[in-house]
Amino acid sequence: MKLYITVPSPYARKCRIVAREKGLADRIEEIAVDPYANAPELLSSNPLVQVPTLIAGDGLPLNDSPVICEYLDAMGAGPRLLPEGGAERLRVRRLETLANGALEMGVKLVLEKRRPEHERSPSWVERWTANMGRALDGLEAAAPDAARLDMGVITAGVAVTWIGFRHPDYDWKTGRPGLVALQTALEARPSFLQTRPDA
Repeated sequence: MKLYITVPSPYARKCRIVAREKGLADRIEEIAVDPYANAPELLSSNPLVQVPTLIAGDGLPLNDSPVICEYLDAMGAGPRLLPEGGAERLRVRRLETLANGALEMGVKLVLEKRRPEHERSPSWVERWTANMGRALDGLEAAAPDAARLDMGVITAGVAVTWIGFRHPDYDWKTGRPGLVALQTALEARPSFLQTRPDA
């Protein structure tokens, strides 16, 4: 299998972590590409030219990190990171969705800052920053536990590390001791250490 990535991408990092946690890393070739340059190998498999994109075992592409992670989770070894059904699956999906929402707001802020200054919208920056903070507060309230590794916990850990990496002036730690503890515990795991966004 082939996984098209950029190293700083939190969505690609999530897939890379799942691959390692599920014992699949040696079956996946990670290929760093430049989506903004319309990398031909990425463009041919994903019309949106976005990472991550996985060329699955059947040769067909999978796009979108939740889809890729669910595929890897079902294929790999060990306990399921995404429960197959019922209330527990819904709990994990809710946590994953909230963490993905925090990331989405952070990505919007990054892209806005890349625009020429006269094209930036202060009102959108203010809104996305507030939304990101509320999502982080929601994650803190949900109390994800690193000892209970699942797709929601992984996504929450990826989110806080990436927000700290891309938005160093944003204080995500104050008032969120649970997320600080989560990050500390997760970033000590080999799967997280091997996929750091600043590597």
